[in-house]
Amino acid sequence: MKGIVLAGGTGSRLFPLTKITNKHLLPIYDKPMIYYPIQTLVDAGIRDILLVTGGRNSGDFLRLLANGKEFGLAHLNYTYQEGEGGIADALALAEHFADGDKICVILGDNIIEKSIRDAVCAFEKQDRGARILLKEVPDAGRFGVAEMSGEHIVGIEEKPAHPKSPYAVTGIYLFDGTVFDKVKTLVPSKRGELEITDVNNAYIQEGTMTFSFLDGWWTDAGTFESLLRATNLVAQTRGATAPDVSPGNPITRLEH
Repeated sequence: MKGIVLAGGTGSRLFPLTKITNKHLLPIYDKPMIYYPIQTLVDAGIRDILLVTGGRNSGDFLRLLANGKEFGLAHLNYTYQEGEGGIADALALAEHFADGDKICVILGDNIIEKSIRDAVCAFEKQDRGARILLKEVPDAGRFGVAEMSGEHIVGIEEKPAHPKSPYAVTGIYLFDGTVFDKVKTLVPSKRGELEITDVNNAYIQEGTMTFSFLDGWWTDAGTFESLLRATNLVAQTRGATAPDVSPGNPITRLEH
């Protein structure tokens, strides 16, 4: 199985932090944001990875990541997305890379606690179709929300005012080779983008969508609030404690 990290877009919700750099190069605790989704794929046993990026700072990814040696990779692939066509538009750029194989797609600002190896293994045994990872959250209306009927997903609604379940669709998707044919049938949404929710609903309509529940915590990092939350969650997982930055603490004084 091949892995695809989607790290394009302008990161407008994080302006002015993103005025001079790509959102996915911002720090989450002690590492750049982009390290986390790449590590998620590597931990799931995926070694053939494509990074989709864009914007004025795309060259910074190459300088930072090079060939992926830090992740134990022999090679890291790159491609460039022009403009902001949405997640599905970015995914379409990976068709040649996928070359008919199954793929695991992860959004570049998704940070998770646990491994997705079990979900990846389950999908490898699946004859065809797709598998998404769901997470029960208190604010499901911020995300795509899965409507459930027993043990089946009957539809996904994007950012609903009244969610039909507490299960958010995380930014981790497993697709077979037909995903690119489905992307080609999409029309832009009101936002002017090709929506990944429409791709997922196409799989649901043909009866080939499955799902797994994501273990541990999960967050995006595309807003100031979620960026802070991601940093705090990673720090807590590493056992870090917040430093005392009160004026009287000597640790806050500059040492020469």
